[in-house]
Amino acid sequence: MKLQLWRNATLVLTIGEKQILIDPMLGAKGSLGLFPMTGNELLNPLVDLPFSEKELQEKLSEIDAVVVTHLHPDHWDGKAVELLDKNTSMICPEIIAEHISQAGFTNVISIKDTLTWENISISITEGRHGTGEIREKMGEVHGFVFKTEDTATYIVGDSIWYDGIAAEIDKHQPQNIIVAGGAATFVVGDPIIMTAKDIIEVCRHAPDAFVLVTHLEAVSHCKEDRAFIQRVIHENNLQNRCFVLQDGEVFSD
Repeated sequence: MKLQLWRNATLVLTIGEKQILIDPMLGAKGSLGLFPMTGNELLNPLVDLPFSEKELQEKLSEIDAVVVTHLHPDHWDGKAVELLDKNTSMICPEIIAEHISQAGFTNVISIKDTLTWENISISITEGRHGTGEIREKMGEVHGFVFKTEDTATYIVGDSIWYDGIAAEIDKHQPQNIIVAGGAATFVVGDPIIMTAKDIIEVCRHAPDAFVLVTHLEAVSHCKEDRAFIQRVIHENNLQNRCFVLQDGEVFSD
């Protein structure tokens, strides 16, 4: 397994010879504009992708499939719809399959539980994108587990830590867990993705797994930056298996 973080939740997961693009937000810095209820005037995304437009085109030409966890614009934007080959295999939860089809994609593979794609077992997982009324407004979200005979990688998606994430870890026993950090929070309500404390809970629940932190310093409602999360990881002596990824960084197990 190899993984490259592009920005925010956008990453490429390489399993064997197959490259899977996860949650593509491909627009330029500021292209999504203001996000509501953030209490600031920052334009999203806050940073550009870590490579040029030409390099992006080259990377996209090598993609074998795209996975979309949910339709929030920092996971699936207009630039992705524009740039992605409409014949690409698009793997997504059943609830959003029609939306992606309506965007012109001709090979949409919806998933309710588990399917096999190119000898990779892909399972959908549950998540909670916040608590209470905010969670209801944020809507249904999912993650995915990618398994081969040798390894299992769990992309949690946009979720806080709760007992459902623990149950998914217990069920799938992943060697690699990718979490959305940054404690994104609106002007009301609790965080809608993991705090540094949540990330430590993931590490404690999966003591043999590598935990990779994404979703940092790219959107305007995130409250915890890389330096803060890295400090908490060190305070808990987890720096040998919990890693805060930089944009463009490659991790391999």
